[in-house]
Amino acid sequence: MAKQGGLGDNAYVAGFNLSGDITSLSRIGGGPNPWEVTGIDKSAKERIGLLRDGAIEFASYFNPARAHPVLSDLPYTDVMITYCRGTSLGSPGAGLISKQIGYDGNRGDDGSFTFNLEAQANGYGIEWGRQGTAGIRTDTSATNGSSIDGAAASDFGLQAYLQVFAVTGTSVTVKLQESSDDGGGDAWADVVGGGFTAATGVTTQRIATAGDLTVERYLRVVSSGTFSNAQFSVLIVRNPIAVTF
Repeated sequence: MAKQGGLGDNAYVAGFNLSGDITSLSRIGGGPNPWEVTGIDKSAKERIGLLRDGAIEFASYFNPARAHPVLSDLPYTDVMITYCRGTSLGSPGAGLISKQIGYDGNRGDDGSFTFNLEAQANGYGIEWGRQGTAGIRTDTSATNGSSIDGAAASDFGLQAYLQVFAVTGTSVTVKLQESSDDGGGDAWADVVGGGFTAATGVTTQRIATAGDLTVERYLRVVSSGTFSNAQFSVLIVRNPIAVTF
C-alpha cells in the first residue's frame, strides 16, 4: 500500500462527530512507560516497560453550535475519543478512554480563535485497531455490515469501541460476528463477549472479550433493535499477543 497523508480523517468525542471543528491533532500516542534498569556492567541503557499510557492532543475551532458545548464541559468522568485515519471499512483507527485536561482558548492577533486540549488515558492506554464501520454508519433497520479480513485467526481476544451519534426509535444493539471464511461454509456467529449494551441515544462504550479467546479471520458489525435511524461507528482492536489491563 502506498504512503498516505491525513486527508479525510475523522475524530469522534463522547458520541459527537467533531471532525469539522478539529483543526489538527498534534499527538496520538502512548504505550508502556519505560523504566531504566541499567546495570553497572552494561555499556548501553536497559529499559523495561511499565504501565500502559496514552494521550490524544488536538486543537479545535470555536463552534458554539457543536464543538464548544461538548468540549467546554470538562467532565470528571471518562471521555471516549476515536480517531479514524480516513473513513474506509478496515482502515486504521485509534481509541482512547481518557480524562480531558484543559480547554485553553487562544485568540490570535489576526482574529483567529482556537482551543488546545489534551486527553490523557485512563485505565487502558491508547489502542490502535481497524474500523469495523466506514467512519459513521447509518442503519435504518437491522443490518449485517460488510466484513473485514484479519488475514488469519488470532488467539488473544479483542477490544472494541462504539460511538453512537443518534438513535431514532427505541434502541439499537450493536455486536460483532465472526467467520473463518466470510460466511461461505462457516456461518456467521456472535463473538463471545463481542456485544455492546443496547443504546437509546448518544453514548459510548468499550468492550473487551476474554484475553485467550480465539477470534476468527473475518469480522463484521451487526445491528438490531427497534429503530428507524441509528448512526454509529465501531473500532475493533484485535490482539496479536496476550495483553493485560
